[in-house]
Amino acid sequence: MTDIVPIRRALISLSDKSGLETLAAGLARAGVEMVSTGGTAAKLRELGHPVRDVSDHTGFPEMMDGRVKTLHPKVHGGLLAVRDNPDHVAAMEAHDIGAIDLVVVNLYPFEATVAKGAPRDEIIENIDIGGPSMVRSAAKNHGYVAIVTDPADYAELLAQLDRRGGTDLNFRRKLAAKAYALTGAYDSMIASWFAFADQGQAYPDRRFIVGKKAQELRYGENPHQQAALYLPMGPSTPGVAQARQVQGKELSYNNLNDANAALELVAEFRDGPPTVVIVKHANPCGVASGDSLLDAWNQALACDSVSAFGGIVAVNRKLDGATAEAICDIFTEVVVAPDADEAAIAAFARKKNLRLLLTGGLPDPARGGQTVAVIAGGLLLQDRDNGMLTPDMLKVVTKREPTEQELQDCLFAWTVAKHVKSNAIVYARDGVTAGIGAGQMNRRDSARIAAIKAREAAETYGWPSPRTVGSAVASDAFFPFADGLLAAVEAGATAVIQPGGSIRDDEVIAAADEAGLAMLFTGMRHFRH
Repeated sequence: MTDIVPIRRALISLSDKSGLETLAAGLARAGVEMVSTGGTAAKLRELGHPVRDVSDHTGFPEMMDGRVKTLHPKVHGGLLAVRDNPDHVAAMEAHDIGAIDLVVVNLYPFEATVAKGAPRDEIIENIDIGGPSMVRSAAKNHGYVAIVTDPADYAELLAQLDRRGGTDLNFRRKLAAKAYALTGAYDSMIASWFAFADQGQAYPDRRFIVGKKAQELRYGENPHQQAALYLPMGPSTPGVAQARQVQGKELSYNNLNDANAALELVAEFRDGPPTVVIVKHANPCGVASGDSLLDAWNQALACDSVSAFGGIVAVNRKLDGATAEAICDIFTEVVVAPDADEAAIAAFARKKNLRLLLTGGLPDPARGGQTVAVIAGGLLLQDRDNGMLTPDMLKVVTKREPTEQELQDCLFAWTVAKHVKSNAIVYARDGVTAGIGAGQMNRRDSARIAAIKAREAAETYGWPSPRTVGSAVASDAFFPFADGLLAAVEAGATAVIQPGGSIRDDEVIAAADEAGLAMLFTGMRHFRH
């Protein structure tokens, strides 16, 4: 194995022909013989370069609508031969196999074909066979062959060719690594399509999770942890990872995680009135719907203005200048919106470190999909929590039925509680969160913490009483004892929504009846660990 390998013959077969003109000019300048297939050969001739058809190279015609063209010993022998192995050299001479020093290949657009909703037969025809075979052969023999699968590498390839007349080993190693990553990802997308779309298997025997690095992040949750953002390869729902960052410094790992939490929650209200969500450490600390985004912002902020400092804000419609000006009154890390008007963008421009992300729309909260968690020695996969309440799921279990306003407040609180870390308690009144208790080891403490926050808000804003008085309270899971419910009663709640299903449901219902509460069972819980 030598360091510098001259390039005398290149095999080029491209589905994506971007950059081909520059590449071909550089190869021609170096006197490289170009061998090519079908449309790529035609394009090279159109560009004015001499090219040899692969059928002339192999002495065998392309056939079966192009399915068989490069699957031939004269191609793979020229790629796999170890050039300083006497037996390999003798075999090449005996069978008239010419060495191929460079392969430039990209693969049939399987992903794009699936994404456009093509029929099954078209999808199958866009499974590349010859391309991955050449890529793998060339990459295996990277000691002697350069395999280029990414147009971004054309510039370095041509620079090495101009400077040295060939490629160096370190470059070929890098190219080989990229090549196997490409074929691995490509095959995984095909396998996933067969499992999920073609066979309807939600949890196949082998599961592939493939991503392409979008950027390296400054660090992870903490400065001693490295981190990067990857984008899924294959069909996916656009979100904060694909959002256009209008301004602000680079997003951190925590920024992205919190911004996603805010976007997922505000998406629950994508068809509702103007709504603002404020998130801190992946938990909402204020959520409100109002007549305008400005009204919703003021109400959401009032829920917990202390936690909102340094938070993430998401809105469910185009951001206007007045709301942006109000958001700028406190320190905010990230603002996420489907869009923003010029006045809003101008307002944020004065806060150079604030990140503004425009998503172009909101994801469907009822969409399918799976989530992944890493544990020691394994991966936990589950369906997304896309559970949605329907009126027929609600069951009044107390003597008193909720009023129409209490029912609406229950549903609002329930929607927010779905996005609060367990154990979750959410008080809401008139489409505004009154207090949020998150992530406690018992439900009673969550209820008490939420009530404390509501009392602090009342003191801050000079209200005659906390917003929990006359509120509805949602619990993400059942009350195992009546103590959590009684804490809500003490805070002034008049209606309760919870899954039910505890062995002490009768005890909890009796406590609610004694306090004069209306209570709804949903039959669905929303644990969020």
